[in-house]
Amino acid sequence: MNSHIAKLDEWTDLATKQMLQNVIERKQKWDKLKRFHLIMLWGSVFFAFILIYYFYNKVIGPYSYSFEAVFSAFFSKESHLYAFLFITGMFGAVKVLYDKKEKAEKDYHALRSEIIDRSKDLWKEDSWKKRHRVYELMKKEWDINLYHVSK
Repeated sequence: MNSHIAKLDEWTDLATKQMLQNVIERKQKWDKLKRFHLIMLWGSVFFAFILIYYFYNKVIGPYSYSFEAVFSAFFSKESHLYAFLFITGMFGAVKVLYDKKEKAEKDYHALRSEIIDRSKDLWKEDSWKKRHRVYELMKKEWDINLYHVSK
Protein backbone atom coordinates (compact mmCIF):
# COMPACT_ATOMS: atom_id res chain seq x y z
CA MET A 1 0.00 0.00 0.00
CA ASN A 2 1.21 3.49 -0.78
CA SER A 3 2.86 5.28 2.13
CA HIS A 4 0.57 8.33 1.86
CA ILE A 5 -2.50 6.11 1.98
CA ALA A 6 -1.13 4.04 4.86
CA LYS A 7 -0.49 7.23 6.88
CA LEU A 8 -4.15 8.24 6.80
CA ASP A 9 -5.21 8.10 10.43
CA GLU A 10 -8.53 7.08 11.84
CA TRP A 11 -10.38 9.06 9.15
CA THR A 12 -10.49 6.05 6.86
CA ASP A 13 -10.91 2.35 7.52
CA LEU A 14 -8.92 -0.39 5.83
CA ALA A 15 -11.51 -1.00 3.10
CA THR A 16 -11.51 2.68 2.14
CA LYS A 17 -7.73 2.73 2.07
CA GLN A 18 -7.79 -0.28 -0.24
CA MET A 19 -10.28 1.44 -2.55
CA LEU A 20 -8.08 4.54 -2.65
CA GLN A 21 -5.06 2.37 -3.41
CA ASN A 22 -6.95 0.65 -6.24
CA VAL A 23 -8.00 3.95 -7.78
CA ILE A 24 -4.37 5.13 -7.64
CA GLU A 25 -3.18 1.96 -9.39
CA ARG A 26 -5.83 2.28 -12.08
CA LYS A 27 -4.95 5.93 -12.64
CA GLN A 28 -1.27 5.04 -13.00
CA LYS A 29 -2.11 2.23 -15.42
CA TRP A 30 -4.27 4.57 -17.49
CA ASP A 31 -1.55 7.26 -17.55
CA LYS A 32 1.06 4.70 -18.60
CA LEU A 33 -1.12 3.35 -21.43
CA LYS A 34 -2.02 6.87 -22.53
CA ARG A 35 1.65 7.85 -22.73
CA PHE A 36 2.66 4.63 -24.53
CA HIS A 37 -0.23 4.99 -27.00
CA LEU A 38 0.82 8.54 -27.83
CA ILE A 39 4.45 7.50 -28.36
CA MET A 40 3.43 4.63 -30.62
CA LEU A 41 1.02 6.85 -32.56
CA TRP A 42 3.60 9.53 -33.27
CA GLY A 43 6.26 6.91 -33.99
CA SER A 44 4.08 5.18 -36.54
CA VAL A 45 3.12 8.49 -38.18
CA PHE A 46 6.81 9.49 -38.32
CA PHE A 47 7.87 6.18 -39.88
CA ALA A 48 4.94 6.32 -42.31
CA PHE A 49 6.04 9.75 -43.53
CA ILE A 50 9.62 8.53 -43.88
CA LEU A 51 8.40 5.53 -45.88
CA ILE A 52 6.20 7.71 -48.11
CA TYR A 53 9.08 10.12 -48.69
CA TYR A 54 11.43 7.24 -49.54
CA PHE A 55 8.96 5.66 -51.95
CA TYR A 56 8.25 8.95 -53.64
CA ASN A 57 11.94 9.68 -54.22
CA LYS A 58 13.19 6.15 -54.97
CA VAL A 59 10.23 4.40 -56.56
CA ILE A 60 7.48 6.73 -57.76
CA GLY A 61 9.68 9.60 -59.01
CA PRO A 62 12.05 7.62 -61.26
CA TYR A 63 9.36 5.22 -62.53
CA SER A 64 6.39 7.57 -62.79
CA TYR A 65 6.02 7.05 -66.54
CA SER A 66 4.20 3.74 -65.97
CA PHE A 67 2.15 2.17 -63.20
CA GLU A 68 3.62 -1.21 -64.11
CA ALA A 69 7.14 0.14 -63.62
CA VAL A 70 6.23 1.60 -60.20
CA PHE A 71 4.60 -1.67 -59.21
CA SER A 72 7.63 -3.66 -60.36
CA ALA A 73 10.05 -1.32 -58.59
CA PHE A 74 8.03 -1.54 -55.38
CA PHE A 75 8.05 -5.34 -55.33
CA SER A 76 11.59 -5.73 -56.67
CA LYS A 77 13.04 -5.39 -53.17
CA GLU A 78 11.94 -7.51 -50.28
CA SER A 79 12.76 -4.71 -47.84
CA HIS A 80 9.96 -2.56 -49.30
CA LEU A 81 7.40 -5.17 -48.34
CA TYR A 82 8.92 -5.55 -44.86
CA ALA A 83 8.86 -1.78 -44.32
CA PHE A 84 5.22 -1.63 -45.41
CA LEU A 85 4.30 -4.53 -43.10
CA PHE A 86 6.22 -2.90 -40.24
CA ILE A 87 4.29 0.36 -40.61
CA THR A 88 1.01 -1.53 -40.90
CA GLY A 89 1.88 -3.49 -37.76
CA MET A 90 2.67 -0.28 -35.90
CA PHE A 91 -0.71 1.19 -36.80
CA GLY A 92 -2.34 -2.06 -35.68
CA ALA A 93 -0.48 -1.83 -32.37
CA VAL A 94 -1.71 1.76 -32.00
CA LYS A 95 -5.30 0.53 -32.36
CA VAL A 96 -4.78 -2.23 -29.78
CA LEU A 97 -3.18 0.24 -27.36
CA TYR A 98 -6.04 2.67 -27.92
CA ASP A 99 -8.56 0.00 -26.97
CA LYS A 100 -6.56 -0.92 -23.85
CA LYS A 101 -6.25 2.74 -22.91
CA GLU A 102 -10.00 3.27 -23.27
CA LYS A 103 -10.73 0.21 -21.12
CA ALA A 104 -8.28 1.38 -18.45
CA GLU A 105 -9.87 4.84 -18.48
CA LYS A 106 -13.34 3.35 -18.13
CA ASP A 107 -12.19 1.17 -15.18
CA TYR A 108 -10.52 4.14 -13.50
CA HIS A 109 -13.52 6.43 -13.86
CA ALA A 110 -15.91 3.69 -12.72
CA LEU A 111 -13.98 3.16 -9.48
CA ARG A 112 -13.53 6.90 -8.94
CA SER A 113 -17.27 7.42 -9.42
CA GLU A 114 -18.01 4.59 -7.01
CA ILE A 115 -15.85 6.22 -4.33
CA ILE A 116 -17.63 9.53 -4.87
CA ASP A 117 -21.07 7.92 -4.79
CA ARG A 118 -20.31 5.89 -1.67
CA SER A 119 -18.50 8.69 0.18
CA LYS A 120 -21.29 8.93 2.78
CA ASP A 121 -20.81 5.23 3.57
CA LEU A 122 -17.01 5.38 3.54
CA TRP A 123 -16.66 8.39 5.84
CA LYS A 124 -19.09 8.47 8.74
CA GLU A 125 -19.63 10.91 11.59
CA ASP A 126 -16.37 12.65 12.60
CA SER A 127 -14.36 11.35 9.67
CA TRP A 128 -16.90 12.98 7.29
CA LYS A 129 -15.59 16.37 8.39
CA LYS A 130 -12.00 15.33 7.62
CA ARG A 131 -12.59 13.62 4.28
CA HIS A 132 -11.58 16.81 2.44
CA ARG A 133 -8.01 16.12 3.60
CA VAL A 134 -8.11 12.78 1.80
CA TYR A 135 -9.59 14.46 -1.28
CA GLU A 136 -6.87 17.11 -1.25
CA LEU A 137 -4.17 14.46 -0.86
CA MET A 138 -5.53 12.49 -3.79
CA LYS A 139 -5.76 15.62 -5.95
CA LYS A 140 -2.31 16.90 -5.01
CA GLU A 141 -0.34 13.65 -5.17
CA TRP A 142 -2.02 11.74 -8.02
CA ASP A 143 -4.31 14.27 -9.76
CA ILE A 144 -7.40 12.25 -8.85
CA ASN A 145 -10.48 14.41 -8.37
CA LEU A 146 -12.88 12.95 -5.79
CA TYR A 147 -14.91 16.11 -5.31
CA HIS A 148 -17.38 15.45 -8.15
CA VAL A 149 -18.07 12.75 -10.74
CA SER A 150 -17.55 14.65 -14.02
CA LYS A 151 -14.18 14.11 -15.67
